[in-house]
Amino acid sequence: MSFPDTMYSSQQIKIPPGLPDLLKQFTKAAIRTQPNDLLLWSAAYFSALSKGEPLPVVMSVAMKAATQEMDGRLTPGLLKVLHQQLSHKRMCSREELQKRWKGLCLPMMQLENILSLGDFSQDIPWMDFLALGCSSLGRTITSAMKFACELLTEDEVGGPASIPLDTFTSLYTYLARLDEDIPQDHIDGYLDNLRTQANKEGCMTQPYRSFCRKEQQGGMVKPSNFLHLDNVDMSVHGAGNFEGQSPGGSQ
Repeated sequence: MSFPDTMYSSQQIKIPPGLPDLLKQFTKAAIRTQPNDLLLWSAAYFSALSKGEPLPVVMSVAMKAATQEMDGRLTPGLLKVLHQQLSHKRMCSREELQKRWKGLCLPMMQLENILSLGDFSQDIPWMDFLALGCSSLGRTITSAMKFACELLTEDEVGGPASIPLDTFTSLYTYLARLDEDIPQDHIDGYLDNLRTQANKEGCMTQPYRSFCRKEQQGGMVKPSNFLHLDNVDMSVHGAGNFEGQSPGGSQ
């Protein structure tokens, strides 16, 4: 489309009052998120902005760095964006998930692989999908649960990444039951071990080591509570192993 070669004076050009700040925020969001398809992502950005919905923007600096390293696949930062957009309801529709996924310029094949593994129908339990999304980021249930803690925590960046014990139990049990190599008594024993430790300490559950303060009570789990449990084999041969997928998500 060509425009007439007309000269305008500065007095004739009127910039809408909110335009400079709008473009500034949009530019910062694009730089943070690093979308593969800028036009597709821009459409999703302004659609969400106009509807007052959570924006498809990676907010954390650490999450942004991880996003840049994953070469177009799902990343912790983008999974967190999806969680912000879809977690307001217990169930989300396949259509809405596909729309949000596409808006983040993620490969549809990877989404279809996750949906197939979870055997999801049209209505998808969001936390189950989140668990499989975390599983796609690492080789084992241990790493998947570490990602889950970091995505769901309300702690500040760099904090213990604690989440409610009930949430941890639900996500871990779902992933473990997808893997036929993990017997039920193994699942029960691991969770009993973790629950006993958390109750004894009266603290939150973290990924790396166990420590707590008396004021931090309330049945929380941090990665430090479970990453050191060498006596519990949390390796997964099916549900947790998405590693080795191509950027498109296929094996």
